[in-house]
Amino acid sequence: MDGEKKAKVKKELIEWGKSLLFAAVIVGLLFGFVIMPYTIVGSSMEPTLLPDDRVIVYQLFYSPKQGDIVILSEDTGLNETLVKRVIALEGQTVDIDADGYVWVDGERYAAAEGVAAIQENWRGDMDYPVTVPEGCIFVMGDNRNASTDSRDERVGFVNADEVKGKVVLRIRPLSRFGLVD
Repeated sequence: MDGEKKAKVKKELIEWGKSLLFAAVIVGLLFGFVIMPYTIVGSSMEPTLLPDDRVIVYQLFYSPKQGDIVILSEDTGLNETLVKRVIALEGQTVDIDADGYVWVDGERYAAAEGVAAIQENWRGDMDYPVTVPEGCIFVMGDNRNASTDSRDERVGFVNADEVKGKVVLRIRPLSRFGLVD
């Protein structure tokens, strides 16, 4: 190989190296700040999310909205990452009636499809109605009769800063691939 060919090959390898490094940085930033993969643990979000479902969580500049499914940091009182649905935001009033239905600001909360009414022994530690404090949210699992969430004093009202992001897409299993609401 003559010197000119070697220089071309070297230049080509350097360009490929730069491209790969740039791609790695972009992927790192994307998965570090914009989205993150998460595997669902436990049954508290059934029937919406099942154990071992693999989801994508959007996290860049996200602030919680009522009805969103969110990932909470391990600082929520149970020392583990939680996945729950936002039921109410700061200043909203939450009530659970005698029939086990959730009410937010006097309106019955439209639960996700397949969500059962709350049984008496799953009403939690709070005296209802409760008003969500400033900077906090009230969360519940969709499996209302098997979820440790804001109704439990160990979790209680969740500081909005503990929200890591919103679950937006299920990527596994492929048979259930799609957007998550």
